[in-house]
Amino acid sequence: MTPQSAALVAPRTIPAHDGTPLVCDYGGGGEPLLFFIHGWTCRRAYWAPQLAHFAGRYALAAPDLPGHGDSSPGTRSAWGLAGLARDVEGCVQALGAARVILIGHSMGGAVALEAARLLGPVAAAVVLVDTFVIDYGGLPPETREAIAAPFAADFGLAVSTLVEQTSTAATPAALKQRLSREMAAADPAWALPLWRDLLAWDPAPAFAELQVPLHAINGALIPESARRRCAPFVEETVIPGAGHFLQMEDPSGFNRTLAEVLARLTP
Repeated sequence: MTPQSAALVAPRTIPAHDGTPLVCDYGGGGEPLLFFIHGWTCRRAYWAPQLAHFAGRYALAAPDLPGHGDSSPGTRSAWGLAGLARDVEGCVQALGAARVILIGHSMGGAVALEAARLLGPVAAAVVLVDTFVIDYGGLPPETREAIAAPFAADFGLAVSTLVEQTSTAATPAALKQRLSREMAAADPAWALPLWRDLLAWDPAPAFAELQVPLHAINGALIPESARRRCAPFVEETVIPGAGHFLQMEDPSGFNRTLAEVLARLTP
């Protein structure tokens, strides 16, 4: 990162749809706006290598969603993807973007798809970063409960287990330690209901409605059932051997892949 590119991106505060102040890194220039959305219990800092790399070529934004990172949960009582999608819609509108490419990691991809539905023609494309490591839309109630129950019993342990289960040999040990520590610091009061809502999410309505390009950059852990579910709607690029946090495991390699995808989406 050069001093010039670092100076292009700086935090600012943008109100969420219910007025909760969100801390958002914003800068760069040009169109479209690349809007980066982090995953469940994650934070905007997980996109720092991408913001530094693309700052000289695009306008960029990366918020901490409510409750995450430096953003307060506010007084929100209902926690679900619908509210987060409205938050993203409001942020894009507040930034005055005429065209936006939504780039979402994990849960952030689900939020991106739902936000694209709200944004209509402003949404030029959606890039899903390892979003379907869980086969959303294909989980029966008993499976969803089996996944959620350990988080209610021991949140910290369940988060550490999740990080381990979504890692590969490519995931540095220091990164796993960081993720386990930072994600486990989330407040279960909002994290648990949001997790349950995510597990119940069905992408089919978004797939049926959206007419913009959808592209997935996936690691090695996407189940074949999810791949089949997405294949009719989503073009896929696979980074062999990568774990779930592929944008942090090998930022340079991921940035090259994302640049190639963006070149196809923004000819």
